[in-house]
Amino acid sequence: MAGRCERAHGDVLPYVTTRNTARDMDVIRAALGEDTLSYLGYSYGSYLGEVYTQLFPGRTDRMVLDGVNSPKLYNHTLLRGAEAANEAALRAWASWAAARHGTYGLGATRAEVLATVEHIRDAAAEEPLRIGKAYLLDEHVLPAVFIGGLGSDLDGRRADLAATVRLLARAADREPVEPSEALAGQLEFLLTGAGSAPASQMTAIVCGDVAERRGVGSYWRAVEESRERFPLAGPLAGNITPCEFWARPAEAPTVLDNDVPALLVNATGDPRTVYAGAQAMREQWPSSRLLTVDGARQHGLYGEYGNACVNERVNAYLRTGRLPAHDLTCEAQPWQR
Repeated sequence: MAGRCERAHGDVLPYVTTRNTARDMDVIRAALGEDTLSYLGYSYGSYLGEVYTQLFPGRTDRMVLDGVNSPKLYNHTLLRGAEAANEAALRAWASWAAARHGTYGLGATRAEVLATVEHIRDAAAEEPLRIGKAYLLDEHVLPAVFIGGLGSDLDGRRADLAATVRLLARAADREPVEPSEALAGQLEFLLTGAGSAPASQMTAIVCGDVAERRGVGSYWRAVEESRERFPLAGPLAGNITPCEFWARPAEAPTVLDNDVPALLVNATGDPRTVYAGAQAMREQWPSSRLLTVDGARQHGLYGEYGNACVNERVNAYLRTGRLPAHDLTCEAQPWQR
């Protein structure tokens, strides 16, 4: 993949970086005749906002970073460091599914549901799972299907994952199955060229930011060492990416050494951008404030989670430009735990 990207767009790749995107943002600010820029960024977008503050200090107004990606944790696998949070999200989902055994038939206890997941993994390792006529799902891609379903603890998202796992369990028993519309879309993205453009774009940006040469063998060791503690997320988070074969970044990774007023938003159980990253950013930026959603396993909160407390606090800041006097905590609603 690295070679194909180089052959197709080698003249552009050195410039496809977060730092240059931040520079483009500042061009837009200037073109609009504005002295400052207000910004709302989710996930990777929070990192983009952080880089903007470093390159253009003093040019920010209202800054909301939701799902905070600390520069110290920003790496070319993106999931490295979030293995434990994803395994915890899997266990929480298994408890949810067990309480609905009558609907999904995955097991009446959390242990039984997790045993179903293990059975699916074992079967995929023995022989790829046949999903409809178009797709073969092996043990290497399978974790991405699960991880994709663990980014939210809302009932609707959990139900989607349970329906997918029910299909995968039948496929693991070598029964003929047809994918649901949701699973078909996920497999098309993962296993065909349908997802090539967005995946290639994100790869180019991350590799342009933080490519590193560690040696191919280091990834195999990382995968093997992570299997016992984090059987689902560990191999995926430790696996090799095209960044191993990418040209070295044209600029050094961004180091933040400013203090910008910003509202940081994160859930304690976020399985993508872990809460520790938001806490680190809060300590690094004394002028910021941290809005925590306690007990939630959700990535992306404002306007996404249906939590009135979060929406009201963020809206108040966007409306007035005044940060809260101190850090705030919102509780996840009981049905979101």
